[in-house]
Amino acid sequence: QVQLGESGGGLVQAGGSLRLSCAASGRTLSYYVTAWFRQAPGKEREFVASIRGSAVYADSVKGRFTISRDNVKNTVFLQMNSLKPEDTAVYYCSIGSRDTMAWDQYNYWGQGTQVTVSS
Repeated sequence: QVQLGESGGGLVQAGGSLRLSCAASGRTLSYYVTAWFRQAPGKEREFVASIRGSAVYADSVKGRFTISRDNVKNTVFLQMNSLKPEDTAVYYCSIGSRDTMAWDQYNYWGQGTQVTVSS
């Protein structure tokens, strides 16, 4: 059974940083694409970043966010710097077989972690 567990969300002021973690069991993350998506109230789920061999970023986070993977811990991280109020959302990690920004192509999802950036 595949389980993904996100942690690290919270409340931070604009310009601050947070580091999200996505710990996996039941699948070896290095064999799959692991992606972070986010969803703000009233908005569609949007791609943030993904990693398998190389990293891919949404334009809105490029240069501020960094995705990485620890193969020993079977965990993927999202380091978020220079946070903006518009980054406020529930952040989800997911795994899939295709390197795509389309959320419906990912097979497994975590429960999400809330990130709130105050102005």
